[in-house]
Amino acid sequence: MLLATNQRVRTQLSTSEPRGSGKIAMMASGRNATDRFQELAFPLLVSLFNHACWLVRDAGEAEDLVQETLTKALRAFDAFEPGSNFKAWIFRILRNTFLTSRTALAHSRTVYLEDHPDASDIADPGPTPEAILIQSDDLTAVRRALDELPLHLREVILLCDLEELKYREVAGVLDVPIGTVMSRLARARQTLRQFLKPTTGGDI
Repeated sequence: MLLATNQRVRTQLSTSEPRGSGKIAMMASGRNATDRFQELAFPLLVSLFNHACWLVRDAGEAEDLVQETLTKALRAFDAFEPGSNFKAWIFRILRNTFLTSRTALAHSRTVYLEDHPDASDIADPGPTPEAILIQSDDLTAVRRALDELPLHLREVILLCDLEELKYREVAGVLDVPIGTVMSRLARARQTLRQFLKPTTGGDI
């Protein structure tokens, strides 16, 4: 029952029918793509599009970002190491592509407090975001709370808790140390709980 609830939350938080998904799918299955690339990339199209939407806040721009990501990934596919996590690999390409866009210029120059070597990590003894989502039962409030998070916190919580990448893989996607991933995740979860307190009555 818990697994079913978690899956329901993930499904409702995601865009099940993203605009332009057919266009992206056609590209991924184009005749110039290798069968192996299609096999690995096609199941991730919705996840890539949803994550791109969280990054750029615009469906049309997100579609363009995913198409560019697929193009770059296909060109670089011979550098992909078999046996490694393709999802983490292509998400890193997505993020790097985002960081070269005009939308991300300011973000790419930002230095965050928790990335400073003297900054202390925040302990996170509280419930995970999935537990918060289950307790909340108000997915509109959850989406709004996630949207309020700073980008560097929102992307780490999405990669860890929705995409279920390991800390090491998230560190590779974001090109930061594992300690920074853990620190950002702790801050993201703490901030998310604060945002959701009015919805949950302070029970999280």
